Amino acid sequence: MNNSFKNKMESKEGIEALFLYATEGILVTNEKGEITRINPSGEKLFGYAENELVGQRIEVLVPKRLIHKHEGHREHYNHNPHARSMGAGMNLFGLKKDGTEFPVEISLSPYTNREGKFVIAFIIDITVRKQAEEKLKSYSAELERQVKNRTMILEEAVEELETTKKELNDALEKEKELNEMKSRFVSMASHEFRTPLTTMMSSLSLVTLYGEKNDKQNQDKHVGKIKSSINSLTDILNDFLSVSKLEEGKLENSPEEINLKSFMADTIAEMQMVANSHQINYSHGGKEIVSLDKKILKNILFNLLSNALKFSPEGKAVEVSTEVKKAIIKISVKDNGIGISKADQKNLFERFFRGHNATHIQGTGLGLNIVARYTELMQGSIEFESEENKGTTFTITLPQ
Repeated sequence: MNNSFKNKMESKEGIEALFLYATEGILVTNEKGEITRINPSGEKLFGYAENELVGQRIEVLVPKRLIHKHEGHREHYNHNPHARSMGAGMNLFGLKKDGTEFPVEISLSPYTNREGKFVIAFIIDITVRKQAEEKLKSYSAELERQVKNRTMILEEAVEELETTKKELNDALEKEKELNEMKSRFVSMASHEFRTPLTTMMSSLSLVTLYGEKNDKQNQDKHVGKIKSSINSLTDILNDFLSVSKLEEGKLENSPEEINLKSFMADTIAEMQMVANSHQINYSHGGKEIVSLDKKILKNILFNLLSNALKFSPEGKAVEVSTEVKKAIIKISVKDNGIGISKADQKNLFERFFRGHNATHIQGTGLGLNIVARYTELMQGSIEFESEENKGTTFTITLPQ
């Protein structure tokens, strides 16, 4: 571009010519949103006669349904004026004099002179572009429909294959899980049944021997061991029975009104009889009458208390608390026992799982799995906090 032409274009006459003969609509508004100038292309774009729009508010060119939103945008822009494309990524519409709406693209540029602050808007009718976009969308949708129709049989076949594959994988995983469970069960059962049976056989022989010697003290001692072994076998069989009932869906949650404080006290007294040197302390807060399934709750408590007593050192107390507030019941069982390592905590509720520091203590590894499933049956949740050699607290939350 030579200097002569450049000077002409930058002169007042050149700028005026650009304004008058530009093919896109150009209009200028003041701070109040009033149109101070609009070029012929802009007037033609909106269907107005020469100078008919001058002095009118810019909202006259906005569809009525969008006026309120546009006023808000304009007010916001006046507080932070800057050159930008208006409504990037949005669908903008202009309103012609005859009430026709049409899609537009707008760019805004602010400027200030001695007469005040103004905004220049450059407006393009993008109807043809939008129509082309819609046609392209329509063509794409039609092409996609045809492709989908032609490949439907293939898709169904692939889907059927995927379903079959998933079913086979699920079956294999289930078989693998069952085999692992059988292996763990055989290993656990051979140990857990053998130990109390061996103790009983040994103690029975000694009971007879001490009976012949009229040694009442040692005789009673071994009768106690036999009773303890029978209780252990009963616990194991109860665990297996609970798992069987849960698997077969034979257990249902049947709430009834009970006095929670009295029920807990009775259950704890029952457990205290087999607690040896352990003391079980109990506290309650809140109302006492609640609605719960007594049988399921008792099974949960027996399992938690049995674990707390089993994993606690001699003479250490077990703390039990219940609290009723608003729509929930909280039951906590806290021991000061061997605790659960971080590594073992993630597997704690799995069947037959036993912590690395509990293998020397008798148990099936089913108790906590049963507790978790009973709690779920009562639509509750179970949480725990534990640290090795510092004890464990189990908290059950039940809806009321």
